[in-house]
Amino acid sequence: MKVNNVSLAAVGVKMSQYPTDKKPEIAFAGKSNVGKSTLINAMIGRKALARTSSQPGKTRTINFYDVENILYFVDLPGYGYAKAPKTEIERWGVMIEEYLNKRDTLMGIVMLVDIRHEPGENDKMMYNWLKHYNYDIIVVATKLDKIKRSQIQKQLSVVRKGLNMSAEDRLVSFSGETKTGVDELWEILENIIGYEGKEE
Repeated sequence: MKVNNVSLAAVGVKMSQYPTDKKPEIAFAGKSNVGKSTLINAMIGRKALARTSSQPGKTRTINFYDVENILYFVDLPGYGYAKAPKTEIERWGVMIEEYLNKRDTLMGIVMLVDIRHEPGENDKMMYNWLKHYNYDIIVVATKLDKIKRSQIQKQLSVVRKGLNMSAEDRLVSFSGETKTGVDELWEILENIIGYEGKEE
């Protein structure tokens, strides 16, 4: 998809604050600091529409980005950030669960993991939970530029094994520096939402 027009359409913490125009939604989920904002910005060709932060746990709302008036990218708060107060962590959990459970326009979930490490307990829990609810999941292994080319296949195997992914489960590797993975991910997402593309 050629992306020229993107805007922050809504910021909310409960269903009544989310868009009501029924456009398809793709949600982005992952641990704090795994590179969600970097991936979203790369997908929409912007430097800083989705705010990146060196401080984990900064996104505390669910942010809806209107992409070309065709779909929403939905940025979910990062999970697994231990330094946040327990009550806040629980509140995020409830907010994310309500969104994932009740949002009928949600068509797919991009779940990010760091390619350098074996998926953690939070990642496994999230992946199993999404699987249980039969979501269309694409796992994106981020920070590809932080490892040597010779390590890529080995690390992708570590991710697959860690999440207990089957052979047909989709795994895309992504580099914020070279934008590797962006075209592949767009192709998958266009498929999910049934986007045919406009005639040039």
